Amino acid sequence: MTDTFEAKGKRKILVAELRQKGINDEEVLRAIDTVPRHLFMDAAFFSHAYVDKAFPITSGQTISQPYTVAVQSSLLKVKKRDKILEIGTGSGYQAAILAEMGAKVYTIERFRDLFIKAQRTLNSLGYSVDFFYGDGYEGKAQYGPFDGIIITAAAPEIPMTLIRQLKTGGRLVVPVGNSGSQVMTVVERTGEESFINSEHGNFIFVPMLKGIVNNN
Repeated sequence: MTDTFEAKGKRKILVAELRQKGINDEEVLRAIDTVPRHLFMDAAFFSHAYVDKAFPITSGQTISQPYTVAVQSSLLKVKKRDKILEIGTGSGYQAAILAEMGAKVYTIERFRDLFIKAQRTLNSLGYSVDFFYGDGYEGKAQYGPFDGIIITAAAPEIPMTLIRQLKTGGRLVVPVGNSGSQVMTVVERTGEESFINSEHGNFIFVPMLKGIVNNN
């Protein structure tokens, strides 16, 4: 899998566009400038890879809009060596961004074909990420507690099982709502039984569903 001068140039244009849209986390922007998004999509769709929009992938899922990836990554406030749990690996692009930022990433995918393909892509790029095929609602308590948890699908409500896997001071970033539109929500764990919620605009995601899908 190769990067190209053309792709690198398109990423710089994308980063400039994200700055104009209000993204100011320099480490997030550096990661987006570094990770070759086109390698997480079918080669036939290269012309769409650096346009700031979501794009369909297999299993009825999408690779998230770069702006959305930047917002969620910024809201996590990732520091190097943070343990981050991602719910919904999808293409693997978001996991790559977090890994590029120096996080230790644990990611769960319920679609087996996406689980396998994302592993192949990230491994080929040299990112060390722990992959799990399973139900994201369950999380991975045995690897926690986590500094951050990111959910890349629309949750009808904040999953209590997951916020209890946060460290004190940890942050959960999740789009909350039903189909149509969701509110990007941050839940910060401030104590054993205390949490602070904040809202950060409206987004559109595919729904977060229970169980696994073996579509191989």
